[in-house]
Amino acid sequence: MKASFQKYRRYIPEAWKAYEHSVVMLWKLGLGKLINLWPEATGRSLVLGLKGGTGARLIPMHYSRRDEFIFCASLIKENQDAALDVVANPQVEVWLPDGWYAGSAEIVENTEERAGMLRQVLGAGGFVVPWLLGMNPKSAEEEHFRQATAGYRLLRVSRQSARTGSDGPGSLAWLWPLALLAVCLRGRRRR
Repeated sequence: MKASFQKYRRYIPEAWKAYEHSVVMLWKLGLGKLINLWPEATGRSLVLGLKGGTGARLIPMHYSRRDEFIFCASLIKENQDAALDVVANPQVEVWLPDGWYAGSAEIVENTEERAGMLRQVLGAGGFVVPWLLGMNPKSAEEEHFRQATAGYRLLRVSRQSARTGSDGPGSLAWLWPLALLAVCLRGRRRR
């Protein structure tokens, strides 16, 4: 990693929290599919709902699919403790571009499966991953990749059932008509 980047490294956790809040807000506003519109740049993103010792929380993660499983991980090491909530309560909800699901999650412990799928998940993380890791996960040597991702936790999620209701993705979509009304009224007042 370049030395000039190192001086900004300490700001990444705070900046990432702001990013996570904005991603969850976009999903709540019904714009979650837009985040995944250009996966080569922005990565493949989902929101994982966890219930654990810290209460219920929504965490954006990057993901990859294999067979019926969804493998996901947070992109920064400072946010890996969220996966520990899965140990306390494996029941999660998953907000994907193709729907909202209840599921069961577990931390992947198998070293070979973890290394292969974590490489795939981080490789699908968009342009920011090489910048955060200091290497390209797609082309890094195996030993270097394992050292750089030693603190990362990979989750395996299996979807159990589709969910519906007003507290999932798009729960704040009702704000769009109000915003449009406000814009129209303001434009009318200027005339």
